[in-house]
Parts: sequence; C-alpha cells; structure tokens
Amino acid sequence: MMTGQPTHQEVVESTAAAEATMRPQRVPVNVYETSGALVVVAPIPAVTAGDVTVELDSGRLRFWASLRSAGTRDYLIKEWDYGGYEREIDLPEGYGGSLEASVANGQLVVRVLRGEPSGPLRVQPHTTSIDRA
Repeated sequence: MMTGQPTHQEVVESTAAAEATMRPQRVPVNVYETSGALVVVAPIPAVTAGDVTVELDSGRLRFWASLRSAGTRDYLIKEWDYGGYEREIDLPEGYGGSLEASVANGQLVVRVLRGEPSGPLRVQPHTTSIDRA
C-alpha cells in the first residue's frame, strides 16, 4: 500500500496509464419529452462541465467526458472511474433544431430542441448552480 499523498506527476502518469487501457463507461440515461425539446439526463460524477462534450449529428446524440483523474491508490473495491464516460442515443425524428447542455450536482442535462437539423452540432455544457430555499 502507498503511504502519503501522491505527487502531481504520479497522478498525471496514473491517469495517462488508465486512459490508455480503459474502455469508457456506458452512462445510463433518462429521456423525456417536453413541448419543445427532448431532454436527456445522465449521471456523470466527478467531472466538470469543461470535461464534457456533447455532439448531435445525423439523428444521433453523443456525449463523452475524459478521465479526470486516476489516483495512485490500491483499491479494495473499484467499480467506477472519475470519468471516461460515453453514451450515444438515437433520436426520434423532429429533434435537432438546436442543442443545449448543462452540468449540475453530478448530472448532465441535454436539451435537443425540436426542429430540423441544419448540420452537426457540438457544445460544451455550462455549469448551473442550484438555489436552495
């Protein structure tokens, strides 16, 4: 077992080694329709909005997030990573006019607006804050 805190360089090297050998985690989604959009909600723990890319092309929505960090730890149980997320979804016809995305509380929310696509779209989500009463 390691003792003490890993150095920045050790974390960078561990992350690069993990990315080279890992397969992206398939992210579960919830999808619902509103009057003007198809909304996709997906858990993406431990990544920031800047780590995520959302792309819409030819009736398919794809989003992914790079591996944020792979600490140099000896896990007793390790069932997920801090990133390396990816998912593709076929969209029903009538969606693709525009694309909006945000990240808050470990969730990605993508809104695919009604309308005909004018070509491929790619966005990076913005961060939203949650006001609590």
